[in-house]
Amino acid sequence: MALFGAVALVSAVAFGPSPAVAHHGWAWTTGGNIELTGEIVETRLGNPHGILVVDVEGERWTVEVGQPWRNERAGVKEGDLAPGVEIRAIGEPASDGAEKRLKAERFYLGDTEYILYPGRD
Repeated sequence: MALFGAVALVSAVAFGPSPAVAHHGWAWTTGGNIELTGEIVETRLGNPHGILVVDVEGERWTVEVGQPWRNERAGVKEGDLAPGVEIRAIGEPASDGAEKRLKAERFYLGDTEYILYPGRD
C-alpha cells in the first residue's frame, strides 16, 4: 500500500492535477458574472455539486449549483430544481466561450432568490 501511495504522489508532482480535479472551484470561470434565464430540462443533484441542464433560448447550458449542504443552506427544498421549472441564474461562465457552462452564485425561482455563495457578487 505504501508503494501505491508513493507512486500516486510522484505522479501528482510530475504530471500535476488531473482535469477531473482541476475543474472544481472557480479556476475554469471568467471571473465576471452573466445572467441566464431558461427552463430546467435535467437535474443531477448531489456531490461534488449539483448540475442542471437548462434550455436558454434553444441552447443547452450546464449550470452548476451548490453541494447538497450549500443548496439546503440557501433554502432550496426537494423538488425546487426540477425539470420544467424556469430558473434565472447569475454566476460565472466558463472562460472557454464555446463551453456553455455557468457556475451559479445565486439563482431565482420566480421571485425567490437563492444565494449559494454570499459575498461573491
